Amino acid sequence: MKKRKNVFVEGPISPSFIANSIEKHQTKTTIGAHNIFLGQVRADEIEDKMVQAIDYTAYQEMAENKFHEIREATFDKFDLTCMHIYHSLGKVKAGEICLFVFVSAPHRKVTFQALEYVVDTIKKEVPIFGKEIFEDETHTWKVNN
Repeated sequence: MKKRKNVFVEGPISPSFIANSIEKHQTKTTIGAHNIFLGQVRADEIEDKMVQAIDYTAYQEMAENKFHEIREATFDKFDLTCMHIYHSLGKVKAGEICLFVFVSAPHRKVTFQALEYVVDTIKKEVPIFGKEIFEDETHTWKVNN
């Protein structure tokens, strides 16, 4: 069983955090491929208003348990060397990163399959909620697709 990792990051996920995560894997010489998904907050237009930010909340313990289940299922299903999942909590502005999934394996094909599986499963199953905040400070609750 893989050890649990901290999944939540307060605010946006910075480019330096992402770069540092990649750099840490240079010593793992059995890895032949990495694949990364970066979810970015879009400035969607909804009913003539532009989304300026999303304020993410979660049932944290439930979400962490679900992330752990997804992680275990992914390792059972795919031949991965390692996997990391990070999701923002709190306010993330349009253009900033809110989800970072990083998978590594000896060969590239499995990283594409695993990454798609992980991201799709997160969107379907993890109890994270996004309040889309408009420029006039009104809001609506985000629907995952």
